[in-house]
Amino acid sequence: MKKILSVLVVATCCLPALSFAQTQKVVADKIIAQVGDRIILKSDIDNAIIDTKRQDPDAQLPPDAGCLFLQGQLIQKTLVLQAEKDSLLVDDDELEALLDNKIRFFISQYGSQDMLEQIAGRSVYQIKEDLRQPFKERTLADKMQNKILDNVKITPNEVKEYFGKIPTDSLRFYESELEVSEIVMYPKANKDLEDFVSAQLLDLKRQIESGQKKFDALAKLTSDDPSAKENGGQFSINKGDKNIDPAFLSAAFKLKEGQISSVIKSKFGLHIIQMVSRAGDDAVVRHILKIPPVTDAEVKGGIAKLDSIRSKIISGDFSFAAAVNKFSEDENSKFSAGFRLNNRDGSTYIAIDELDKDAALALKDMNVGDISKPQSYTDDRGRKVVRILYLKTRTEPHRENLKDDYNKVSQRALEGKKQQVLEKWFKEHIPNYYITIDNGYAGCTGISEWLNVSNVTNR
Repeated sequence: MKKILSVLVVATCCLPALSFAQTQKVVADKIIAQVGDRIILKSDIDNAIIDTKRQDPDAQLPPDAGCLFLQGQLIQKTLVLQAEKDSLLVDDDELEALLDNKIRFFISQYGSQDMLEQIAGRSVYQIKEDLRQPFKERTLADKMQNKILDNVKITPNEVKEYFGKIPTDSLRFYESELEVSEIVMYPKANKDLEDFVSAQLLDLKRQIESGQKKFDALAKLTSDDPSAKENGGQFSINKGDKNIDPAFLSAAFKLKEGQISSVIKSKFGLHIIQMVSRAGDDAVVRHILKIPPVTDAEVKGGIAKLDSIRSKIISGDFSFAAAVNKFSEDENSKFSAGFRLNNRDGSTYIAIDELDKDAALALKDMNVGDISKPQSYTDDRGRKVVRILYLKTRTEPHRENLKDDYNKVSQRALEGKKQQVLEKWFKEHIPNYYITIDNGYAGCTGISEWLNVSNVTNR
């Protein structure tokens, strides 16, 4: 019964992908367990292992991987049955949205709907139907788990008690971490250069439409989108996707299959777009991106503007956070007050080696509370960028302690408390269900509670 939270992740994240790859697998079916009226097949477990290895070839599965996946399924089936007893429901629109997102993910992985259907050996409709029941069970299990854990809170005394039980030599060591906020601007190319690049794209369009060149071949050779060298500029889009530039989406969905757009301007640069295929609000397109070059004059103009903003912040005309909201052109940073976020846990504390080298160099000699002078650099999309940085916090390398690391410790303490609540809930509820487990899994240590009930059932 240990680590129920992490085992449930195995059940809810890996298993819904099973049916997608089933055409490539031949697995003998056998009922190996049953909870209530819900059965678990040997193929469920074997296919989960195969899918995990397929999705991550470097994954090191434990020797008892079969037991782990069986435990995940037993946990999920129990939660689903209790969810149904408690009249928890999965909204049809909610389920349909989850399925559509999964299909879009598959299409993005394989390049097009046609390629997905060819590899799966089934239509998109059939794939969705194969996934429907696993996704419904996953969602019900999530809702039941949330209901069980909804009121689980942690008090300062509990955090202190949790921390006090950690052996001194097991306390985590943290390198220096920073809280860094930034105001970012993207200098705009002048109109003459934009017109020149636009003419280049129109010439590429002419070559494709005349049959001289193939769109994907020109994308690999000329596009400023780094991924184009691998995919020929092709990717999947959805009409409601908020992460894609609205101008790009609007232009793409006006095209007929095979048609190429005029030159489109988005926040990333200039494009021509070709519609490859479309099914309702989903489509596969190709594009060629050209980023008009920014001259030193535009960069100097951006630096001058940021220098003026910096002076006003220092003089107290407005705060750095207010300036981020008003002036920063990085859309993501507006939701985090300009703070760079830790990729591991989403916190605002970030190690210096997680920053780009230009930011690291600028911050090296800054004191807490300082605002850097404007700097220019080239981002990972090849765009010229200017920014100013604000150093809010710098921690020293240290062993974990409650003064500096309370939030991190309290999060772990809360997860531990949730784990205990779940274990207690399962011990109380598992005996309420009809359970059988194949004798071949009697040695699985993580499913002892289910095995005990199964032994009673089989007598």
